[in-house]
Amino acid sequence: MATRIEFSQHGGPEVLKAVTFTPAAPDELEVQVENKAIGINYIDTYIRSGLYPPPALPAGLGTEAAGVVTKVGSGVTHLKPGDRVVYAQSALGAYSSVHNVPADKAVVLPDVISFEQAAACFLKGLTVFYLLRKTYEIKPDEMFLFHAAAGGVGLIACQWAKALGARLIGTVGSAEKAQRAKQAGAWQTINYREESVPERVRELTGGKKVRVVYDSVGKETWESSLDCLQRRGLMVSFGNASGPVTGVNLGILNQKGSLYVTRPSLNGYLTNRAELEEASNELFSLIASGVIKVEVAEGQKFALEDAARAHKTLESRSTQGSSLLIP
Repeated sequence: MATRIEFSQHGGPEVLKAVTFTPAAPDELEVQVENKAIGINYIDTYIRSGLYPPPALPAGLGTEAAGVVTKVGSGVTHLKPGDRVVYAQSALGAYSSVHNVPADKAVVLPDVISFEQAAACFLKGLTVFYLLRKTYEIKPDEMFLFHAAAGGVGLIACQWAKALGARLIGTVGSAEKAQRAKQAGAWQTINYREESVPERVRELTGGKKVRVVYDSVGKETWESSLDCLQRRGLMVSFGNASGPVTGVNLGILNQKGSLYVTRPSLNGYLTNRAELEEASNELFSLIASGVIKVEVAEGQKFALEDAARAHKTLESRSTQGSSLLIP
């Protein structure tokens, strides 16, 4: 028997329940993974709440974890039982002690990277890869704005930007989070609770503003993010922590300088095995070399059965960095 988290209706964290089940054998192109650490991502809260509803209810939750392969499907040749792996973009259900995963979504985990490190950074690291390397290629010395710089994605972005020699300006909600972002590699931080973000960006850039803004906050920061952009700058909206951006008047892009906007996702950038391997290899090399450090605060590790409490903590916006479920 195994344990997984399910929900039968949309709502708050309280809809998440732990149930026991007997794992099915993996299909031809699947592997069965005994999860050792499970990544919690903000998109999981969107699925639970119904913003991004699953195909049917009841449904599992989570798409990212690290563990050990226990069984392989008959058509799988690149993985074998006993392999240490990490996966993301799986079918919903990673909030589980055992999960069957499409084999092409799992990659072998280098021995120097722990299960907890991998589960804490894989999806977030792949996200930073496509944002900084593909959606808009950040150049050395380039100044750019990244919202929620002390969050799970943000802290990896701070470190990656520093590795690229770029100057990340990160928004944060407290002095403690500002310190955390600076330690990770942010060039400057802006406390959005105390300062005007557009005004501070203009000050830091000598009035030039920035070529690109990365915004995972959504509704609350949409217009202020546009005000931070240079003429023909790019707004990268990749999350909705404060609610989705709706009812957009495209004319505002003209008024604020012929701006561009994109709403990317991981599934639009890592569409095949080669793209996944390119991204994961670059991420793993940065972690193995110590350029990107992945640490999980002790108070942000939760037992699998405590998934509801983990979501409540995440949505309070009081966390820093990544959070994990440990089966």
